[in-house]
This record gives sequence, structure tokens and C-alpha cells, in this order.
Amino acid sequence: MSNQLIAVILPLCLMIVMAGLGLELTVRDFVRVKNNPKVIVIALFCQLVLLVAAAFAVCVLLGLPPVLAVGMMMLAASPGGATANLFSYLYKGDVALNISLTAVNALIAAVSFPLIVNAAVAYFLPDGQQLGLQFGKVLQVFVIILLPVAAGMALRHCRPHLAEKLQRFVRLFATVFLLLIIVGAVAAERANAAEYIRQVGPAAALFCLLSLSTGYFVPKLFGVGKAQARACAFEIGIHNSTLAMTIAITLLDSPQMAIPAAIYSIVMYVFGVAFGTLLNRFDPIEPRA
Repeated sequence: MSNQLIAVILPLCLMIVMAGLGLELTVRDFVRVKNNPKVIVIALFCQLVLLVAAAFAVCVLLGLPPVLAVGMMMLAASPGGATANLFSYLYKGDVALNISLTAVNALIAAVSFPLIVNAAVAYFLPDGQQLGLQFGKVLQVFVIILLPVAAGMALRHCRPHLAEKLQRFVRLFATVFLLLIIVGAVAAERANAAEYIRQVGPAAALFCLLSLSTGYFVPKLFGVGKAQARACAFEIGIHNSTLAMTIAITLLDSPQMAIPAAIYSIVMYVFGVAFGTLLNRFDPIEPRA
């Protein structure tokens, strides 16, 4: 498949996935933010400040090669998504809060994602500024993230029954697309795949552990309830790795940068299940009387 065709197909597929996210959102999810301002601010601080700092520290301390370090930072810049909502549901988190965080993150990511990626390129690849997201590419990121989400929300508002039917298809499509892009990223770098996995595997595992722990324990330090803290943990720990991989392969033309997100997309399921299971055992939510 030609690079030109890939550059068209992958963003289109990602836009379908983002539209699927929009199908699960309503205006009420944004309005509900005003009912939980404290939790929203804490979660966003964890996501945009603590998590980015943690990813940077992991890259530096573990000595990741520059291109892989940028890929890890790109992953850190990626928001949560529908999978985070599923984990929250399975492990008794506040799903409504998850959905609101997802809605807010989708808006902020359109701006924060390019800023974080460009800062990472400037630091780790000072001689490779051409790899950054220039204005035209920033607009593409904006379009890829926001327009499909808005379209999905509009469809849900106008045709709710059709939206419900489409949700199942888009969830399946998102899963298949994620698997295909993981395989594609690894296959494109198959000559160095084993070495990349050796280098990035420990970093991805450590970053996932830090993401989930930060998302849970920092809100609890500020008096946030257990269910809401779990929602924050999964929103912050379960990243939209599909977004990071697609941007790396298409807009940045670097399959190497997609490797951290590809590995993380597998690691996060293992750690997410383990983390949720440990919470249920050692910090359970008592049923209401």
C-alpha cells in the first residue's frame, strides 16, 4: 500500500473512531462539568501536568532513544476515551464523570496535543524540527479530533436510535483498527522490533503504573471519593493510543514514534485489569445500604 494511500486511509479510520466517541457524548456531559469542578480540575492537572512530567522523567531516566522518547511523550499527550469509560464501569468508577472528562479532554487535546508533541521534538530531536507539527498539521490534528466528535454528537442528538445502532459497529471497528495499526507499526519496523520492544517495554509498563496511580491517589489526597478517584485513574491511565499511532505514522511519517503507543496499548489492558482488581480487593467501595 502506498504512503499516499496510508496517509488518507489512517486519518479517515481515526475520524470514524473519534466520531464513535462523539456518539457516546451529549451536551449534558459538558454541562455536568460544573457539578464537579474540583474533580475536573484535579484530573486535568494530573493529565496535562503530572502525567507529562512523569513521561518525560521516564524517557530521561530510562534513556530512551530520541525518536522513541518523542513517541512516549505523544502517548502522554493523548487523552482517554471510550475504553477508559469501560474500565470505569467494570471497576465501579463514576462513569458519568468519566464521560464528562472524556468530553473535556477531547476539546483540550486539540490544542494540548500539538503543543506537547512540538515541545518533545524540540527537546529530544533539536535537529529534526521538520518532524514537528507545523501550523498546517496542527489544523489537521484539530480536524481529526474535534470535527468527528462534533459530528457524532450531532447525530446522537438528531437520530438517537441510529446512533445507538452505530455505536456497536464503531466499537468493533475501533478494536479492529487498533489491532491493525499495532501490527502495521510493528511490521514497518520489523527489523528493529525486538530491540524497540526491549527498550520501550519497561518504559511503557512504568508509565502505565504511574498513570493509573497518579490518577487514583492524587484525587484521593484532595478528598475525592473512591468512585470518582477510580474514574480519574482510568481516564488518565487508559490512553487513546490509536490517536498517537495514527498521528505518528501519517502526519509525522515516523512508524518508530508509533512503537511506544503500540506497546502501551497492550500493556494498559493488563495493568488496567490488575489495578482495578487490586482496588476492589484492598480499597473496596462499600455498597449503599
